[in-house]
Amino acid sequence: MNINLLNAGYCTAPEHIAIHGGRWQNIRFPALFVLLRHPKFGAMLFDTGYSYRFFDETKKFPQRIYRYLTPVHLREEELLVNQLANFGLKPADISHVFISHFHADHIGSLCDLGESRFIYMPHAFSHLRHLHPAAGLKHAYLRGLIPGDFDARSQAVNLSQPKLLPAEYAPFKTGYDLLGDESIIGVELPGHARGQMGIFARAETGRLFFFVADAAWLKKSIVANRPPHKLVNLLFTDPSAYRQTLGELHTYALTHPETIVVPSHCEETIQALKTPHA
Repeated sequence: MNINLLNAGYCTAPEHIAIHGGRWQNIRFPALFVLLRHPKFGAMLFDTGYSYRFFDETKKFPQRIYRYLTPVHLREEELLVNQLANFGLKPADISHVFISHFHADHIGSLCDLGESRFIYMPHAFSHLRHLHPAAGLKHAYLRGLIPGDFDARSQAVNLSQPKLLPAEYAPFKTGYDLLGDESIIGVELPGHARGQMGIFARAETGRLFFFVADAAWLKKSIVANRPPHKLVNLLFTDPSAYRQTLGELHTYALTHPETIVVPSHCEETIQALKTPHA
């Protein structure tokens, strides 16, 4: 399939928060989304980045705290719907959206995609759907970003049908065949958020991509196995699981250098890969 890395806006934060020993200066954290054009299923997305709805949903207290902690920058031309138009696509052309997790910077444009089927780990959303809005803030979750017909168009991953993965995916042993043709393999990457899902996707050239969402914020965190500042543990659902996942990504990156590992917020990685991959 054809694979394009794009981003809809970015937030800023000190680098030392994202990686232990990092600089104190603010850096950009792009909100990645990936356009996947499949020969059978057509245009699909991995996540969506921000939209203007983020600003609408964070106008009032306490949600405004979210906007304060992670200042967001978004230009008109960066909106998902406008970037799709650059590829001759309309929102209705998107057949599937693979949702890594339900933080606002990953689901900001779900409401723009009125024909898409949403695929995600069931436990990534089950604990959020009935939360009071104030409680949702702790999980970086904004209810207003969820389409009204979300359940009707959802396809939660069937956790009872795991797939044993071959050696090229080690140390990841099990995954989920998300389309039934082994072109998109989902794996759970616990720690950052409950039910966080990464995907393996192979380009037509044979090059394998591994989109790891927020299992690491920077590529150099994976390469050096350097976790974020301990303060960030307050935001993670399971800090111990996060460190284990990061260690597995570190092992994978060392033993599979031919795979392109892509964190969702690493500006250096995203900019280097913005040319299309067939």
